Amino acid sequence: MPALSAARSSATARYGHLVALASTECSALVTAESTMKFKFKTAMVLPHALCSHVQNAFRARHQRITVPHTVQNLGILSILLRSGFILSVTRGTIEEPSPTAFVAAPEAQRRLWADLKYREDRPVLNKMELISKPSKPIFMTPAEIRGICSGRRAQMVQPLGLGEIAVVKTKSKEHGWVEAREAVALGLGGEVICRAR
Repeated sequence: MPALSAARSSATARYGHLVALASTECSALVTAESTMKFKFKTAMVLPHALCSHVQNAFRARHQRITVPHTVQNLGILSILLRSGFILSVTRGTIEEPSPTAFVAAPEAQRRLWADLKYREDRPVLNKMELISKPSKPIFMTPAEIRGICSGRRAQMVQPLGLGEIAVVKTKSKEHGWVEAREAVALGLGGEVICRAR
């Protein structure tokens, strides 16, 4: 009987160890899967999310917005800043706009903060919409971009109106994100992402 009890105890211990090991491996798999999903979602953030967020924030008279820190969002917001549609762009975290905190924060908590601009209590930006879409990307040559900047239609895209801008994503390492008129001046073509007025 003592031998049987010892065998049962040994088997129970081995079973408990296997359960604990399986639980640990499952937790690791779930964590890895969640990380992969987060990275996938981060990598697949589309411009329409930023366009909608900015436009809705202006309509709701918000003073400030925060968006995930990505090259795309930084590029588009920088163009809006240079074009006078927003007051400032600052790196920060989920809690606050702070370049110092940004440096120390993990990637998932890094954010871009933008102060919106109003004139006589009216939003400076009235509309922001996509031109290039996942189902139909719009790539233009420098000549075509010059066309929409000077009153001509190109690839079924209406020309830019007075005070309207278009964001162009180029393959240039130095000028990756530029406004359409900057692209013309630099002789660069690229994907025409969105327009704002």
